[in-house]
Amino acid sequence: MAYQHSIERPVEVSGIGLHSAVPVRIRLLPAAASRGIVFRRTDLDNFEIPASWKHIARVSYATSLMRKGVLISTTEHILSALIGMEIDNVTIEIDALELPILDGSSAPWIRLLEAAGRRRQRAARSILRVTHPVEVVEGAKRIALFPDSRFRITSQVDFPHPLVGRQEMEIDISPDTYAREIAPARTFGFLDQLPQMRDMGLIRGGSLESAVVFDRDSVMNPEGLRFRDECCRHKILDLIGDLALIGHPLRGHVVAEHAGHAMHTALVLKLMRDRSLWELTTAAPLPAEAPSVARAAVMATQAATD
Repeated sequence: MAYQHSIERPVEVSGIGLHSAVPVRIRLLPAAASRGIVFRRTDLDNFEIPASWKHIARVSYATSLMRKGVLISTTEHILSALIGMEIDNVTIEIDALELPILDGSSAPWIRLLEAAGRRRQRAARSILRVTHPVEVVEGAKRIALFPDSRFRITSQVDFPHPLVGRQEMEIDISPDTYAREIAPARTFGFLDQLPQMRDMGLIRGGSLESAVVFDRDSVMNPEGLRFRDECCRHKILDLIGDLALIGHPLRGHVVAEHAGHAMHTALVLKLMRDRSLWELTTAAPLPAEAPSVARAAVMATQAATD
């Protein structure tokens, strides 16, 4: 039987918000079993917002949560790290609106969690097991979730840039694979789109220290890319953070094709609002043949678009 985990001791980090450029301080605190992941706005009388699909608010270039008019913005990177490292219960104290961007990846959050330690709790994990396929389609964009014995993601991106182009990755998510293959991948953008985004009030806190930036035919960051397919890996990182809003560890195969935060959260809402699509269990996972259903669907979609 799998047990829930929290952190062993409080840890903290400071930075600035990617979009707001506002300084912010974060403290991670141990939390009781079955409490889940909860944000606490220390600048607003310790008002709490659970990391839950019930509180999904604005979703565009980042995922935000809102409860009773109180907002928490750009939640995906810290939630991705917590889910990737299988931390079930933690209180996240924050003294501003937006989470810090740090280096644009989840690697700093992984280091913070390593400093915090990991404590097993005397409560079983309730795993959300997908029992029937569900999908969201918007033009050429698609995200689907299929039954699977593990937490697996297949992601595909396609950007018209010589260093990006079409990228695809499939990965089983575990603390080891997450920390090694996904967490270091940074958020990214394209130089010709930056003026428009700033006019929209976005990325005011962005820099080459917190994102990968592509100009017409190269990458502007002096250190270059961390992975050849860093863009695809970061999309997986974001997806894991948005799936954290399900509120339970997931057993299913997510297939994302050109999807972003809006489609990620649309899938979460569609899944959670239809109780016939899933079950909560602490028992053995699905039979091994289940993953072939998702893979067959991916191959069929690729054949249709090639």
